[in-house]
Amino acid sequence: MKLLFFDIECAGVHKTYAKICVFGYVLCDEKFNILEKEDILINPRGKFELTDRKGEKGIVLPYEYEEFKKQPAFPKIYSRIKELLQDEDTRVLGHAVLNDVKYLNLECRRFRLPALKYSFADSQLLFMSFKNDFSHQCGLEHIAEELGVDFTPHRAVDDAYATMRIVEAMCKAHNCGYDELLKLLNFSNGKTENYNVMRPQSGGFKKYKSDKRAVKEARSRARVIFYNNLTRKRYKKGGKLGGKLFNFSRAIEDNIEISVSLVDKIYEQGGKYTQHVDECAVYVRPENDITDRSKRAEKAGKNIISLEELTELLNG
Repeated sequence: MKLLFFDIECAGVHKTYAKICVFGYVLCDEKFNILEKEDILINPRGKFELTDRKGEKGIVLPYEYEEFKKQPAFPKIYSRIKELLQDEDTRVLGHAVLNDVKYLNLECRRFRLPALKYSFADSQLLFMSFKNDFSHQCGLEHIAEELGVDFTPHRAVDDAYATMRIVEAMCKAHNCGYDELLKLLNFSNGKTENYNVMRPQSGGFKKYKSDKRAVKEARSRARVIFYNNLTRKRYKKGGKLGGKLFNFSRAIEDNIEISVSLVDKIYEQGGKYTQHVDECAVYVRPENDITDRSKRAEKAGKNIISLEELTELLNG
């Protein structure tokens, strides 16, 4: 078994093309002994467009751009890339690899070449599964720094090498080989065929997504209950609150065991509840709540009180 780690740099990316200018790869055996390591430079057949639409946020590739004009175009390199990716004895990996898979498909379409067919793993998802932390995506530079791997950002072969070192470190941590690592992390490869792409998955990531979906659905149900209750409220003249408008943070609104009874008491004492923080006189939030709604209340100079202060006001 061999392991192929690859990374791609493009001169410009559009929804209909990806002007690949570098295919960097590291090929090693299952013990992570390097067999081949190379940056394949490619003539992108087009100008370099390394900025966004505003001409900003550009990246600088660590190559002499004039050198690309001397290189063969993608169709001349296609067979070599195909041989590397489609070798039956080779496991294919990249970091945040879905974009690179998409770029290869775009270039095959651009030059009317047969679609590539191979399975692949994503070291980013592998690392997140390894840490059991899916709350944020981990960049290659961040992980490499954590593992003490030196590399030059945007030099494709160095990115591929850093990816190899990351996977090697995970295998060493579990004292296992690569295939065993996939089993331990309940990881399944992605696949591309006929220009269609199926994402890689892991058991931990599926559970994370399922839990997030459940939380989102619970919040949605809570909002329906909260606002259905609110629509039935009628303002009572008089009362110590004197028509004062209140608004809660989302964290309080979504806790319907608390929020519904608080709104009931507000209306019983002559107050009102508004759905819009800009209209309220009093904004209620837990301590250390830094959500957008709370920031808007602060910026607008609202009277901000805690949940405890509101409870004391209503019960006093």
